[in-house]
Amino acid sequence: MNKKGQVTIFIIIAIVIIVLGILLYLFYPKIKAATEFGAKNPSAFIQSCIEDKIKETADILSLQGGSINPEHYFTYNDINIEYLCYTNKNYDTCIIQQPLLKQHIESEIKNNTQDEAEACFQDLKESYEKKGYNVNLVEGETLVELLPERIVTTFKNELTVTKGESERYETFSVVLNNNLYELISIANSIIAWEATYGDADPRIYMTYYPDLKVEKNLRDDGTRIYVLTNRDKGNKFQFASRSLVFPPGH
Repeated sequence: MNKKGQVTIFIIIAIVIIVLGILLYLFYPKIKAATEFGAKNPSAFIQSCIEDKIKETADILSLQGGSINPEHYFTYNDINIEYLCYTNKNYDTCIIQQPLLKQHIESEIKNNTQDEAEACFQDLKESYEKKGYNVNLVEGETLVELLPERIVTTFKNELTVTKGESERYETFSVVLNNNLYELISIANSIIAWEATYGDADPRIYMTYYPDLKVEKNLRDDGTRIYVLTNRDKGNKFQFASRSLVFPPGH
């Protein structure tokens, strides 16, 4: 019985350690941000507060062809995927629908995260005020940039905190590790082939980019769904195209 009791105690201790480990994993970013905020690092506060919303937005855009609310789309696996190149005529090559795809996606990220960003800055302001600071927050321009292997969101907000001495912060940058930039570059190349020649060969891209998987799924109406996946990170970007379609029997 003593041995059974000892085993039970060890099991309970192991479960407690596992639960504590899970809780630490889940809440560590917030704990870290709070600690860094105590060390007067408001940038860490904003990074922790807004990065999940930016990631969520980037993931949605990646699955839907670059738009939060696609207007001209093909539904594939219950997802509305934007046409980036399209023609409704047979025998014709498609017309590019988003000639400035990168800029369009940057704008979508900015617009979809704006409310969350404003709430985060208000939380930051209130956190300082609770610590006895006088706070002046002036909201400025927000800039989203898709760059190699990362998404950088810069808030040109001016924050001045005073408690005896004044400290001023003029910009806040939130960096998200993501290779959407690279995937969009490949997508633009495929779209150019679709618009010029009516089709693109995935094998060419996988030959030049070994870490890239390119899938092309042909639908009954002639629509092609391209799925670009980074083999190392698992990030993907998918979009629709309809170009140089031949009617049945031709």
